[in-house]
Amino acid sequence: MIDLKDIGKYRENNRLEAKRAQGGFPESLWETYSAFANSFGGVILLGVIEQSDKFFRTVPLPNPEALVEEFWETLRDPSKISVNILTENNVQIVESQGNRIVVIEVPRANRHDKPVYIGTDPFSGSYRRNGDGDYHCTPEEVQTMLRDREDSSRDSHSLEHMGLDSLDSGSIERYRLHLLDPELAKLQNEQLLLYLLAAVQGEDQRLHPTAAGLLMFGRYDQIMREFSHYSLDYQDQNIHIRSDDGTWSGNILDFYLLTYNRISQDLPCVQGPSSVDSALKEALANALMHADYYDRKGLVIRKTADRVVIENPGVLRISPDAALSRGISDPRNCILIRMFNLIGVGTSKGLGLANIHDVWSRQGWREPNIKEYLNPDRTVISLMLDYSSDDIQLLLEYLTDHISCKLSDAARLLGISVPRARQLLEDLLRRGVIVQEGRLYKLKS
Repeated sequence: MIDLKDIGKYRENNRLEAKRAQGGFPESLWETYSAFANSFGGVILLGVIEQSDKFFRTVPLPNPEALVEEFWETLRDPSKISVNILTENNVQIVESQGNRIVVIEVPRANRHDKPVYIGTDPFSGSYRRNGDGDYHCTPEEVQTMLRDREDSSRDSHSLEHMGLDSLDSGSIERYRLHLLDPELAKLQNEQLLLYLLAAVQGEDQRLHPTAAGLLMFGRYDQIMREFSHYSLDYQDQNIHIRSDDGTWSGNILDFYLLTYNRISQDLPCVQGPSSVDSALKEALANALMHADYYDRKGLVIRKTADRVVIENPGVLRISPDAALSRGISDPRNCILIRMFNLIGVGTSKGLGLANIHDVWSRQGWREPNIKEYLNPDRTVISLMLDYSSDDIQLLLEYLTDHISCKLSDAARLLGISVPRARQLLEDLLRRGVIVQEGRLYKLKS
C-alpha cells in the first residue's frame, strides 16, 4: 500500500487523483480507474483536495466505510466495470491531518485485462492518462490494447494476399550467410522460409509470407502494404539510415546488418575488458524484435557522443521493473525473436534489458533510463555513454553555487559511480576548467 509520504512522487508523475467526495461517491472516479489501469497505474484519494498552493488538504468524509462498500459493489458488477484488477490491500481507509480518507491504489493492468473500461463497450468506455489528466481513448488505442490481449505471436499470421515475390532474395541470402547451423544454411529458399515460419502454406496450397517473414525479408514497398506506419531510422554524427531511402531493401534484417557496427563505434575508453559494444548490439536487436509495427510511429535510434536513445513503437507488455528482471519476458514477436536467435542475435531469453543494465552498472555509468509514452505509444530507452555534457553543466553549476565539492559529492550529484566521477573530475582538471585543493575541487579562477 502506498505511504502518504510518497504522494509528491505520484503527483510529479501525474499518477495521483484527489477527489473531495463530500457529497457521496464521485462517478468520475471510474474514468480515473480506467485511465490508471490502461496507463501506468496511480493512486486515487477520496476526501482530499489540492489547494491553490499545490499542497493537499484532507476534508471530512461523512462515512468512509460506506464509500468503500459502494466502491467494491460497483467494481464487482461486470455491467458497470469490465474487470476488477484490485485486491483488498489496494483499498484502505487511513487517517491524515485529523481526517479519515480513502486511498485506492490502482496498478497497471495486465495486458490480458486491457482495455479496462466503463460499461459494456470498450470503444466508448476506455480511458487513459496523460499530462492533462484522464482522456477518452481513440479507437486506434483501443484496437492496440485488444491486439495485445492475444496470446498468439503478433507476427505469426499469414499474409494470404501476398506471395513470396514480396520478399527480397538478397536479404534471404544474407541471412543464410549468418546462420549458426550449417545444415540450415543448405536448405533451399522455400524450405528455409517454412522452417523459419517466415512463410506458410495457404488454403490455395501456395506459400505466403507471415508477418514476421515480411518484416524480416520483405521489400519496403511490400512491407508498407501491411504495416502502413512502418519506419526504421538510425542517426549518428556521420550517417543517416532510413528504411524509405530506396538504396536498400528497407527490411529489419538489413537495417540490423547496416547499423549493428555503427552503433558500437567510437565508444568511450573504459578500463579492462568491456562488453559495451555487445550490449549496444543487443539493445538494437531488442528494439527490432519487440516493436509494435502496427503502431503509428516508427523505430528511431539516435546516437551522439554521450548517449544512445532508442525510440520504439508500442509500450512494454510488462512493467519496466519487470523488464529489467532476469527471466521475465512477454514478447510480441516470437517468430522474429527465433529468427534472430538462429543467427546468434539476442539469444539470452528474457535477459536483454537486464544484461544491458548489468553492463552499464559494471562500467559505473548512469543506469539505463526507460520511459513509456501514450498516444502514440512509445518506449524510449536512453543509454548514457559515460558522463554527458549535461553532467558537466550540472557539476559546474554546483561548483558555482557551492564553491567546492568532494569526489563523493560529485558522484552523488550526478548519480554515477565514484570511479566515473573521478574520471570526469580528472578530465576537467586536464582541461583547466577546475583545480584541486587537497580533497576539494573548485572552479579555476
